[in-house]
Amino acid sequence: MAFPYQCLLVSASDTGCGKTIVTAALALALGNVGVMKLVQAGVGDREYYQQVLHPDQTPAELNPLYFAAPLAPPLAAQLEGKTVDLTWAWQQLTQLRQRYPHVLVEGAGGLGSPVTWEWTVADVAAQWRLPTLVVVPVRLGAIGQAVAQVALARQTGVPLVGLVLNEREPLTPQQRQDWAPVGLIQRLTGTPVWGYFPYVADIDNRECLKQAGLALGVIP
Repeated sequence: MAFPYQCLLVSASDTGCGKTIVTAALALALGNVGVMKLVQAGVGDREYYQQVLHPDQTPAELNPLYFAAPLAPPLAAQLEGKTVDLTWAWQQLTQLRQRYPHVLVEGAGGLGSPVTWEWTVADVAAQWRLPTLVVVPVRLGAIGQAVAQVALARQTGVPLVGLVLNEREPLTPQQRQDWAPVGLIQRLTGTPVWGYFPYVADIDNRECLKQAGLALGVIP
């Protein structure tokens, strides 16, 4: 069975949860795929994608909305006398969807993070009807974070398709079970857990990333 999502938004429970690494890994596992960092404030994700994925895309397709200050996008844009132009971003996404069989869109922060003065990442996902994956780091508190993100997704109408439990450090099977038990999370949220995304020691190693993406078991 082919990967079922022509376009997938990768969000998270917060910033620094590993959604960039998960997105890169899925992109390498899928192969012919477009990648977009929807909005970026400060240096980081788009530069990583350029280094690791070498995307055959225009800079605007890779990151249509960029602001220099590492702040919430509407605040970073305000410092430059600009606004966050989601119409422009939608146009770039439309181009990518016409060129690639699959497109992965990385959000900013978590579902509740602001994109404009009016819209959060969740609002963008809902309004654009983007199937959405939420990355939750495996740590104490992961269960509550997963429940909160799913509740927000339902409240805003996000087409949530799954959760990924990201191991940001080497963990034992007991730690995984204690901090982020799949069965309990699925029962509390009513949302499928795609799996544990394994710790990747070298995030610049394309083959290691690809294998981590395949380990989720959702890509044939």
